[in-house]
Amino acid sequence: MNGYEIDAFHFQVEALQNENRKVSFDFKVTSEEYHDLTTMLYKNDFIIQIPEENLEFQATIHNYATSITNLYEAGAVGDFSLELVEK
Repeated sequence: MNGYEIDAFHFQVEALQNENRKVSFDFKVTSEEYHDLTTMLYKNDFIIQIPEENLEFQATIHNYATSITNLYEAGAVGDFSLELVEK
C-alpha cells in the first residue's frame, strides 16, 4: 500500500459489479507504526500492489475499523481491518 508493506491476514480480493476490485484484509499495528500508518490512511489515496496476485491499482477506503483508538502507549498492538475499493 503506497510502498508500505503490510503483513495481512484474512486477505480477500473480489470483483465488484462495476468491474472494480475490492481488497479486504486484517493486520496488526504496533505503537511504533501507528503514526505513519494512520497518517497514510487519512490521505485516503492508495496504490495497491499485490505481487502474489499480480495486481496493482489505485484505491480508496471503503470500510475501516480498529480494535484500539490510542496506540501511542509503548508496546501496544491493535487489530486493524481495512477494505479498499478500486478507483
